[in-house]
Amino acid sequence: MNYNYLGDTGVRVSELGFGTMSFGGDADKETSAEIYKAVRDTGINYFDTADHYNHGLSETYLGEFSEHERKNLVLSTKFYFPTSDDVNDRGTSRKHLFENIHHSLKRLKTDYIDILFIHRFDENTSLEETLRALDDLIKSGEILYIGASNFATWQVMKAQGISMREGFSRIKCIQPMYSLVKRQAEVELLPMALSEKIGVVSYSPLGAGMLTGKYNKNTTPGNGRLVSNEMYKVRYGNDGMLDTAGKFTDFAEKNGFNPAALAVRWAASHKAVTCPLIGARNIEQLKGSLEALNIDMTEELRAEISVLSPEPASATDRNEEK
Repeated sequence: MNYNYLGDTGVRVSELGFGTMSFGGDADKETSAEIYKAVRDTGINYFDTADHYNHGLSETYLGEFSEHERKNLVLSTKFYFPTSDDVNDRGTSRKHLFENIHHSLKRLKTDYIDILFIHRFDENTSLEETLRALDDLIKSGEILYIGASNFATWQVMKAQGISMREGFSRIKCIQPMYSLVKRQAEVELLPMALSEKIGVVSYSPLGAGMLTGKYNKNTTPGNGRLVSNEMYKVRYGNDGMLDTAGKFTDFAEKNGFNPAALAVRWAASHKAVTCPLIGARNIEQLKGSLEALNIDMTEELRAEISVLSPEPASATDRNEEK
């Protein structure tokens, strides 16, 4: 296992991270414990969760499994989405943050969280208010670093500008969606992260399963998130993505690769990505993603794979000068 520096924090995280969204949901406690052990056995030291995943069970299980080796791990969680029916139990207000952080700490059985992500940009709350509250939590020692998940580039830089002006702790890590079928992050987010020395923990390298070999333009399985989940249908439900998935599967099989492993390694190979998050509902599913560790992703191989999907348009229309 290789370990990469998370931006300019000096903290090193494994080249693959593990997202525990399945804990307490698709994976029961026994299966979750089995997955956690298998992940740790490979040397992965970075685990990600969120306060609302499976009504808090994801954090609870992760806390139980990791308590005995807490100092050896980098743990991140996220806040924004509702965790109850209360009208104020959502968003990025100081009230919601301060109430929920204590629940997360208790569930995770820890005195501090390494990275606390704002799960998405909140149009209803002053960004300055949120950043001030996060800075207070850093000063109190309850969190170490601030992260931003699903932010646009301008939103990250607006936050950095406010933090520099006010003397707040700055965002040290971002969490964008990134896969061969979702490459928007290449336009501005990933170049920004390189320029500003911000860590990148990307998610969904398999495109919700689209790049595992099960999907193409003419064939889809009878079950799975892309079939049963409306959110994933919207996110990945167009023929262009299915066409890419089919070409990618053909390429992987022709060249002797496990498609899931190759998709993960491709996402990990972008020079701005610190580590992509893998996930699993069971041990068999986990094995495919972990095989990514055995793939040598050369520049040539990455280029061959990259042409299988459309390259996103540049951030500017003025590209003619060299």
